Amino acid sequence: MLYYIAMLLKDSWGPFRLLQSHVVLLAGGTFFAALLSMLLLPKLWSLLPRDRGKVICSDLGGMKSAGKPTGAGMLVTLIALPVIVLFAPLAFWDLLSVGAIYFAMIFGYLDDRADTPWGELKKGLLDAVVSIAIATFIFLGHSHVPAELTNLPEFAYTFGDDIFSSAAACKSARMIVWLPFVKGLWFAPWWLYIPAAASVIWFTLNATNCSDGVDGLAGSLTVIALVMLAVILYIVVGYRPVAHYFLIPCYSEAARWAIVTMIIAGAFGGYLWFNAEPSKILMGDAGSRFLGVLVATACLMTGNPFIVLAIAPIVLVNGGGGLAKLVLLRVAKKLGFAVADDSIIRRIRFPLHDHFKKNLGWSNAQVLMRFILLQLAIMPVLLIIFIKIR
Repeated sequence: MLYYIAMLLKDSWGPFRLLQSHVVLLAGGTFFAALLSMLLLPKLWSLLPRDRGKVICSDLGGMKSAGKPTGAGMLVTLIALPVIVLFAPLAFWDLLSVGAIYFAMIFGYLDDRADTPWGELKKGLLDAVVSIAIATFIFLGHSHVPAELTNLPEFAYTFGDDIFSSAAACKSARMIVWLPFVKGLWFAPWWLYIPAAASVIWFTLNATNCSDGVDGLAGSLTVIALVMLAVILYIVVGYRPVAHYFLIPCYSEAARWAIVTMIIAGAFGGYLWFNAEPSKILMGDAGSRFLGVLVATACLMTGNPFIVLAIAPIVLVNGGGGLAKLVLLRVAKKLGFAVADDSIIRRIRFPLHDHFKKNLGWSNAQVLMRFILLQLAIMPVLLIIFIKIR
């Protein structure tokens, strides 16, 4: 909103032009989101439901959270929403994507409030609906009709926000995708891009949700991921000279998604102030699901769906490993294979932070600090591999 207000007022007073600077909007949005989160959360968290603890994880401290306000992710994201509206000049389909991300948060909050937690099937189907919706909105907003691409010089493509005027044009549209280890661009049709992108969102959402179990862990890891995503969206993908140097398409709207990721990073930074061990509030499924969907969506906006593996490696291994283990055990059971109790797949506990706490005796503080350090050490290396080695 500020961006468009500045367009009307800049002629009457020159400094209004600053509000059309994406870096000013990014910095201002991050600061105000963090400030509002820190000021408003203590006043509002009495409205939240109380955590009932996890009896099945009592040996890992699962009952320590009992009685604390949970579902704070809803408050944090709602506090950030007016900041997004003010500071992020998003296009129509991007606004719909943000709206779908908020629906993921609402589903998580309703699960937090439910007397009986929702089952795997119900949550999985709702997550799939959100994931498919966001993938569809991204395709509709940022794909192109191939005929329009033939006149552009090599590696000079710029994503735009094309709203197709006919169903035929929509069917012939392609999403421009660049991949690690391969120089060149790929043009994915809707029937390939939407299911693939939805799978990335669904998996990242659930991996992030599963990583929430140690005070500050999921929030800290995803805030780090969001800050790095903002750098990639603003400086690498969104800045033409750098994008062309790396032989990747330049996305003219990427800076606006960088603003969104930094606003949410700022808002959850304010939340982490109160979530530091011993925590006063818990973000619950409302926050972890929102963060997981946002990380995946922002990764898709870079044009490389696989970059999520470099942006959130510890989150995906920590939480996603449990999903992979569950699938392997169920497939083995269906095929008639017996997995011994002393096999490595059964000995490793998931989420992985439970394994380090129970089997290796790490404290919550050790898990948090060491996982953060691993994320900071591994993420830059993987990003260099994914972006440069092509």
